Formats: sequence, C-alpha cells, structure tokens
Amino acid sequence: MSRPNFVNLHVLISHSPSCLNRDDMGQQKTAIFGGKTRVRISSQSLKRAFRFSDTYRQAFSRSTRTRRLLDQLVADLDPDSGIDAAAFEQCALYVAAIFEGKTKEAEIQRYARAKSGHIETQIIPFSSHEIEAIGGLLREAAALATEKARITHLKQAVKELEQRLRHQLDLDVALSGRMANSELIHGVDGALAVAHALTTHTVEPQDIDWFTAVDDLTQDAGESGAGHLNVQQFSAGVFYRYASLNLRQLQYNLGLLDTIDAPETAAGRARALAIAAHVLQLMTTVVPEAKQQSFAAHNIADCALVSLADQPISLANAFETPVAKDREGGYLRPSIETMLDYWRRLNRAYGLNETARVFTLDAATGETPPHLDTLPALQTWLREDGHS
Repeated sequence: MSRPNFVNLHVLISHSPSCLNRDDMGQQKTAIFGGKTRVRISSQSLKRAFRFSDTYRQAFSRSTRTRRLLDQLVADLDPDSGIDAAAFEQCALYVAAIFEGKTKEAEIQRYARAKSGHIETQIIPFSSHEIEAIGGLLREAAALATEKARITHLKQAVKELEQRLRHQLDLDVALSGRMANSELIHGVDGALAVAHALTTHTVEPQDIDWFTAVDDLTQDAGESGAGHLNVQQFSAGVFYRYASLNLRQLQYNLGLLDTIDAPETAAGRARALAIAAHVLQLMTTVVPEAKQQSFAAHNIADCALVSLADQPISLANAFETPVAKDREGGYLRPSIETMLDYWRRLNRAYGLNETARVFTLDAATGETPPHLDTLPALQTWLREDGHS
C-alpha cells in the first residue's frame, strides 16, 4: 500500500506590531478575504526569508538567482589565463541568446549587451554545478576559430549540460521550481506550494506610526524641528501560514526517482521526509526581515498542525469568517480552536485519510489530532513517516 504523497503544513503565528511585507507605496500588503481586510505576507517574501535564513544555510545548498551570470563570468575572467577575452565575451553573449530562446544563428549573433551595459538574460536560478560547467563551456568555445563553430558548439553543449545536470539541483530549486524561456534550459516543477499568509481576523484600519529623525547638529545650534519626518503603516495579528510539499515531485527533482511515476525507495522517501522536517522548521521559526530594526517582531509559531495526506488541502477557509477575539482579549486561542475544529469537520465530512499531529504551546487542543509537546517531537514524527 502506497504512503500518502503530500505533507500539509498549517502554522499559526501571532506577530506583535510590525510591517513585515510592503507594497510599492511602502504600505502593508493586504487582501480581502471573506469580505474583510486582512494583513498579508506574500509567499515570495516568505520563501526568500526561508532561503536566506541560517536554518536553511546550515542544512542545504542554495542556488544563485540572477540575470547577470554570464556578465559576471566575463568580469571574473583572469587576464593571465591565456584565453582571448573578446572571444570569451562573444561566447557569453551567444549563451545568453540561447538562454533567451534564440535558436537561429543570425539571432544569436545579433544578441548584444542590455541598455544597462551588462550581459543579461531572464532571471534564472543556477546551481553551483551549472555555474562551473557554463564557465567551462565558454572557455571551450572561445578556443574555436569561427563564430559559426562557436555557436554550433554552444547550442549542443548547453543542451547536453542541462540534460547531464538535470537532477543536480540546489534544494531551493527542487522546492520552488524554475521557469525557462529556452527549450534548452529545463524547467522544474516546484515540489513546495506556499500560500500567502493572512491574518485570521480583520485588521482594519491599520495603525500609523508618525516618526521623525532629529538632526543633532541643528538641534545643538538652537534650531527647532526634525531633519526628516514620515509615516509608516503597521499592525499586529495572528497569521495563518500554509504550505504543501509533494514528496514524489521532490524526489524526482532531486534525482531520487527516474520518472515521476516510478516506485519510491525507502531511502528516497526518507530523504524527502527529512527535508519536510526542515521545511516545518522554516515555516514555524523564520520571519521576513522587513522593518525588523524598527519593530523587532521576532515571533515564532504558537501552533503547528502537520498531516500526511493524499492531496494538498488548505485550512484557510476556517478563517473565511474572521475570528473574533476571546473574552479576555486576544485572537490566538480562538484561532487555534477554529483551525483544529475545521480540520476535524473537514476530515469527517470528506472521509479523509489524513494522519496528523499538532504542536501548540497550550496542550488543550482536544483529542484529535493527537498533541505533541515540542516542535522537535513533531519533526521526529514527520521524519518517521507518521509512525512514531
């Protein structure tokens, strides 16, 4: 009997006053849900915070996401390497054209530096293996005698390189995926879906901080007034975070399955579940850095519900009707109760075969799902495929 393929992660975090994600006007990101305004933290903001966290860095490799890889390779060419610098730059432009989906020789030859003066492509996450290999391709092609020979060589070499390194991905690419314009650059279907985090309750209107910066020198000279003044929107709230990890897709992306439909191995599934436990750590402890020097909203999760399931299922609709604060004030306890009650009703109504555990700082969560006292215990349960 096959094991469930999806890990659903449901997290509640109560953030103290903060502005963790802003729009182009510098205001908090929001969303209308259930006809009411909620504060929002975008999935992009969360995933970048995950990728650059110490928790991630200590456990996994990270890709380099850039438009200017080839520009950097040209800039880094050692002048004493004996390689023709002009030919090397020309080959870098050819590879940039190939990355941009150019296939005809004339199109590739015409590719030039961008208006910025740099050699640019679409933004692509490159693994360390790819960066090293692309540098080698440029050196090989630069040694060839004609433009035609260089273009022909690079088109074939890039295709072979991508096929060879298809499953030597950094984990962030295996999780989040990669889009590509060129048929020679393989796209990757991400294994991890991350939702925009929303407050479980209405936050309307948001608070405004009117702040000033005092000029010490003019103040000493007897002048009054501030050297700078501005306003910053902020709020506090309980945020619902949700992510779903496709274990089979993750194994395929990492080269642990030959095809997406191939039978799992015990070692491959164990590797995917170990990564899932790390993702749980990221979901419960990592916070975006926006305005943190001003607000220091370094809050970690108050509740984490993890399930092994046959399909991805969000519990966001538990909060479609905004949670009301409890009698003593506070949204956290009613948010936890609302989420767990919705999970129970959903599982009962649909006959879902989810195996789940919940961790909260308050053990009073009801009989199902079973409660674990610590986050490490929940991670161990997940690593052991729900058997512990």
